[in-house]
Amino acid sequence: MKILVTGGTGYIGSHTCVELLNNDYEVVIIDNLENSNIGVLDKIKQLTGKDIKFYENDCRDKEALRKIFSENKIDAVIHFAGYKAVGESVEKPIKYYENNIQTTLSLLEVMQEYNCNRIVFSSTATVYGRPEEKDGKVLPFKEIDKVGDTENPYATTKYFIERILKDTYISNNNLEVVILRYFNPIGAHESGLIGENPNGRPNNLMPYILKVANKELPYLNIFGNDYNTKDGTGVRDYLHVVDLAKGHIKALEHIKNGVNIYNLGTGIGYSVLDIVNTFEKVNNIKLDYKITERRKGDIAEYFSDPTKALNELNWKAEKTIEDMCRDSYNFIKNFKK
Repeated sequence: MKILVTGGTGYIGSHTCVELLNNDYEVVIIDNLENSNIGVLDKIKQLTGKDIKFYENDCRDKEALRKIFSENKIDAVIHFAGYKAVGESVEKPIKYYENNIQTTLSLLEVMQEYNCNRIVFSSTATVYGRPEEKDGKVLPFKEIDKVGDTENPYATTKYFIERILKDTYISNNNLEVVILRYFNPIGAHESGLIGENPNGRPNNLMPYILKVANKELPYLNIFGNDYNTKDGTGVRDYLHVVDLAKGHIKALEHIKNGVNIYNLGTGIGYSVLDIVNTFEKVNNIKLDYKITERRKGDIAEYFSDPTKALNELNWKAEKTIEDMCRDSYNFIKNFKK
C-alpha cells in the first residue's frame, strides 16, 4: 500500500514515516520545509534502510498535488501538514485559517479527482475546549464529548477540518476517514536521529526545555502557576511520539467506511513542573525557569480517555514519561553534534 504523508518531514510526520516503512508500506512525502529540514529524509532512510519519494511543495498547491497523484498510485493519505502553535495562532489567526483549511480543501479536491478515498487526519484534543468537572475533578475527554467550543484559532481550524471531513463524507459515501485527536506528543526516536527541533523560538513545552538544556536559551518560561491544579502549572496528557506514530499504523490497519474518531493519549495528566522535574532527574541536568503570566488561549488541565482506541484499534501508549524525557534529550544531544 502506498501512503501519501503530507508534512512528512515534520516532527510527528517523520516518526510516522519510520513506522510506515518498518511495516512495509511505501511512502510518498509532500512538505514545503517551512518548519522542518530536508536532512530528515536521510535520517529516515538510515533508520529503515528504505527510500522515500519526496516532493518539496505546499499542500495548498493543487497542481503540485495533481502531479503527485498522477505519478503515484496513492492508496491512502495521512494528513499532518499545517501550522500548530497555539500562541502564534492567537496572534496570527488569518494565517492559521488560510493555511490549515486551504491545505485540507486542496488535498480533498485532488483526492476526489484521483478516486483516493482513505484519509487519516491529524487533529487535536483542543477541539474539545474546556473540560467539564464532576465533584471538583476534571473529567477525561471522550470522543462522544461536545466539540467546537475552542479556546484558540489553531484548535478552531482543526475543528473546522473535522466538520469538512464529515460533510465530505456525506457527499461521498465511499470515504474512509479516521480522525485522530492527539493529546500532547513529546519524546523522540530512541536512536536520537529524529525528534522535535522547530525553527525559531519554540511554542511547546518540550522543545523549549530542550533549548534551555542545550544552552540555546537561558531559562524556561512557565506560563502561569496559578491554575487550579496540584502545583498551579498546566496539566496535560503527554504521550511519546513513537507511540503516537504507531497509532497511525493501527488507524490504517482498521480504517473503514465512514468518519471514525479516536483519542490518542495515555489517560494520565502531568503538570509542567512534573515534566521539568522528571527531565532533570532522568538526564541529570538542572533547568533554570521563571514563572510568567498565562498565555492567551491556554487551558488549565486536560487529559484523555483512550479506551476507544484500545478497543477498536488495538492501540495503547506504552512508553513512560521517563522515556519521553530521556529520548527528547538524547535527540537534542545528537542534534548538537
